[in-house]
Amino acid sequence: MKIKACLFDLDGVIVDTAKYHYIAWKEMAAGLGFDFTEKENELLKGVSRMHSLDILLDIGKVTKTEEEKQVLAEKKNQLYLDYVKRMDEVEILPGVTQFLDDLRSNGILIALGSASKNAPLILERIHLEGKFDVIVDGNSISSAKPDPEVFLKGAELLMVNPAECLVFEDAQAGIEAALNGGMKVIGVGSSVNLSHADHYIPGFDKLDYELLSKWYQKEDMSYEL
Repeated sequence: MKIKACLFDLDGVIVDTAKYHYIAWKEMAAGLGFDFTEKENELLKGVSRMHSLDILLDIGKVTKTEEEKQVLAEKKNQLYLDYVKRMDEVEILPGVTQFLDDLRSNGILIALGSASKNAPLILERIHLEGKFDVIVDGNSISSAKPDPEVFLKGAELLMVNPAECLVFEDAQAGIEAALNGGMKVIGVGSSVNLSHADHYIPGFDKLDYELLSKWYQKEDMSYEL
């Protein structure tokens, strides 16, 4: 079956805002009286804001009411936005813009599938909003990854069968979401940290549509970049 659409996560795939999430969560943890490590931060990748907060509080063994959680979630978001508002095109990960252009020139539909409610702001800051046919973010979904809602909604809006979609993800929850939605998925990162993806790439600087088409059409994702 021919690939018709590519769906991309945002954080860690298009742009590295993950570092800003970590800084914001770490600042919040410090304010609550405990440390939050980079290793622990791996648990938050691809996870919604409120679920991330629950994980953080569990790590610190801190109990909060639902009302207090809402306040903390908003505080974290403001810390994060302070960094995001300073972003520009320099922060787009290597090869991403060229790869998106290559897909479009070959007639491939492109969607963003991100749990982030700040996705529109980030895309605006890095001037990539015009590269996507459809944007599905945390403002338009009710279930977080590994639920496939964000990707299935992207496929629906693109009017493409999920089996004809290929997802790019850097988080385990996102990989599971793509597979749960009946899509093929390429893990952006190492198989040491990610499992069950159809293939893995270190980034987009050596990837083009021709190689992608070979992988997909032959259902053989064993080629090395």
